[in-house]
This record gives sequence, C-alpha cells and structure tokens, in this order.
Amino acid sequence: MIDIQKQRDYRNIPIDKVGIKNLRYPITVMDKKKGVQSTIANIGMFVDLPHQCKGTHMSRFVELLNLFRDQVSLASLDNVLEDMKKTLGAESSHIEITFPYFVEKAAPVSGCKGLMDYTCSIHGSSTPECSRDIVLKVAVPITSVCPCSKEISKYGAHNQRGEVLVSTRFRRLIWIEDMIDLVEKCASCEVYSVLKREDEKWVTEQGYENPKFVEDVVRDVAQILNSDDNITWFSVSAENFESIHNHSAYAYIENGHRGGSC
Repeated sequence: MIDIQKQRDYRNIPIDKVGIKNLRYPITVMDKKKGVQSTIANIGMFVDLPHQCKGTHMSRFVELLNLFRDQVSLASLDNVLEDMKKTLGAESSHIEITFPYFVEKAAPVSGCKGLMDYTCSIHGSSTPECSRDIVLKVAVPITSVCPCSKEISKYGAHNQRGEVLVSTRFRRLIWIEDMIDLVEKCASCEVYSVLKREDEKWVTEQGYENPKFVEDVVRDVAQILNSDDNITWFSVSAENFESIHNHSAYAYIENGHRGGSC
C-alpha cells in the first residue's frame, strides 16, 4: 500500500518534535527496596522531522515502547532514545514519562502503614551527536508551619500542605526514594497517608517546633544538592497552598551546570 508519510513535502520547513502524547501505558520502574515496581505512566515520544519528509510513522512509537515496557528506568533510557532514532530514521529523539510512584510509610508513633504516592517524571533527549540528557523530576507533598505566624500569635501558628518539585541531572543512578527522603527532611513535617491520634499529635508538634517559609525549604534542599558531587544540575521549587490566603506562596532555585556528563 502507498506510504503517505514517506512522500516528499515541499514547504521546506523542518519540525523539531513530532510524535505521540498522553499515551497511558503500564510500565515497570526500579524500586530501591523491592527491585521493581509496576505502575501506569503517561508517556510522550517525539523525534525531529526533516524539511523534506511529509510525516513520521506514529504506530512505530507504540511498537517500540512495547519492547521496553518491562525495563523502563533511568538506566535503560539511553537504549530507548537511540532505538527511537534508528526505528524512525531521525536525528534527535525525546521521551517524557510521568507516573505515580508508591512508597510504604509507617506513621511516626503508632507505626500504622499506608501507601504514599509521589508524582515522578523522567525526561530524556538524544541529539544528532548522540549526546544524551536525562532529567528526573519528583514532586513531594510536605507540611509547613509559618515562622512569622508562630512568632506573632498568642495561640498556635497557621500551617498548610505544600509541594516541593525537585529536578536533577546526575552522573550515576539516582533513586527516587532518596530524593523523596531528602525533601521530607527539609520540610516542617512529612505528610502521611495513615495517622492515628497519637500520630496527629506528633506531626502537629513536630511542625510547630520546625517552622519554615518556602524560602527556607528551597534553600535547605538546594544546600544538600549543592554538596552532592553526583548532581550536575538541579532546580527546586516549593509551593505552599496557603490556609489563610487565597493564593499560594512560592519559591524557586536553579543552579548552574557544574560539569560532568549526564
């Protein structure tokens, strides 16, 4: 049958990215404690398209993904990106994988266990020169207590739930669990899925004794990442969903590239 995509285009305009987006797909990712974890990802896969080509073959993205679905990880992404270029005859390739990652957490006093979900993303690109760029993004829910409110109020202090988003480039494998643990230690208190009364007392008092602005949170996270030689680049943002305002409080830090391959 005739292949329309392979016909010539005469508008002389190359396309930077063409492919598929918002594909829901079961994948297996690496789990620090259990080895692997099955989850459902939202995936985007793209390649460049030369000016003379009319279109790309969309079905090949899904066919290629099916070959790697049981081994999608930071370690295997290089192979996926290179195979995308070979299969689709492209010079550059890009993949974006967003998925919920589950961690079992025990409540701080009662020890009752429950699953916490964290939204994670892996963004990968391969250039015509075969240099690759991999970015891991992890969103971590936190609790923060306002230092100003604690200082000026006769009774208590206002607190709120927030979210910290950390993006990293790195030299060696980095674990999602390690990024989560890093962020939670920089919050006023962690967020849990199961809390008994004794746990609620503990997290309330823990947050009150450890008040932090969004500025404090991003600086604390950045300080740790800056001291890690494995991290070559990072960005960190904190957003508090304010309990006494109809807006969020927000802070963002990005550091420069400090050398090393990604």
